[in-house]
Amino acid sequence: MTNVETKFKILSIDGGGIRGIFPAMFLANFETELKAKGAEKWQVYQNFDLICGTSTGGIMAIALALGIPAKEIYDLYLNNANTIFGTKKGFLKRFKYSAHDRSQLEKLIRDKYKEYHNGQDSEDPLLKHCKTHVAIPIYDLMEGRPSVLKSKYHDAFVRDYHIPAYQAALATSAAPTYFDPYSAEYTDLNGLKKTFKNKVDGGVFANNPTLNGIIEAKKAFSLDLSDLSVLSIGTGHQRFCDAGLDKKKQHRIKYGIYYWMLEDGKKRLIDLFMQGQSQQVQNLISILKNGIDRREVDNFNYIRIDTELDETCGIEMDETDVGKLGKLAEKASIEFQNNATQVINFFGNGNKYLNSV
Repeated sequence: MTNVETKFKILSIDGGGIRGIFPAMFLANFETELKAKGAEKWQVYQNFDLICGTSTGGIMAIALALGIPAKEIYDLYLNNANTIFGTKKGFLKRFKYSAHDRSQLEKLIRDKYKEYHNGQDSEDPLLKHCKTHVAIPIYDLMEGRPSVLKSKYHDAFVRDYHIPAYQAALATSAAPTYFDPYSAEYTDLNGLKKTFKNKVDGGVFANNPTLNGIIEAKKAFSLDLSDLSVLSIGTGHQRFCDAGLDKKKQHRIKYGIYYWMLEDGKKRLIDLFMQGQSQQVQNLISILKNGIDRREVDNFNYIRIDTELDETCGIEMDETDVGKLGKLAEKASIEFQNNATQVINFFGNGNKYLNSV
């Protein structure tokens, strides 16, 4: 197997709304540990060749690739959870309209991205300005198909790198029922005005984008599996089980809209497809890594970091309770402590392809 120092390193970050606090704190611990060890290249973008992120993971992937420290992303989430999600529309209005207005989220992201480009009075950074490669899943309602926004890490990728970074972030995080589909315009690097309309959260097909990253590395960079080291970070999962019983432990017969989207304030349908997709990606990666019967020798480095959110730590994607969010951050720090040695050994030794950006 290829030496750790020469591997192509992929970071993948799941979707999950405000639960992005979990990967943000995990990666803040990663950067802090590298700084404490005296590493010159301590930032995430300096240690990964490709960062994939969906929804909140996409916001974070672009931020990290622009050079924003993970701790600042964590602070942005924790300090502004109520600003982003605190004015949820009333129950009846949510039958017709998305639950949240996007304007505060847009301002926060846009200002932070500018700050680490050329200052908040500067022009918006584009995907072109990412300091390492990014791949950001979205769903294009205009075309009726999935899409992945990419920086220009292959000669064929000429469509997306003109797009303002904040617009890409808002597109991938436009989760159905939480936010409206995202629409905007921008002027490309050739001076042509382009429309960027009706984009939806990439979590509808790739909430865990790890497999996308592996395929991109194999095909865009002509690499073998043995050339890869992959770090995949979730946002906490609530195991979706239903024994077919209602609260009175009687056989459930009502599986309508109320059960799937309204009962107990939970959006079970969204939890189900997000969790199912993420679990299947893990299953497929397990086959790639160790074969169908799990008996093949590892053929690439792969670490999956996630945490189960049980009854004591139930956190919705638009949670605003700072205490709950702090508990999720604590879980991230514990996961880093449990995996620090391997994570630092695999991913803390610099970026192989940085000079190709």
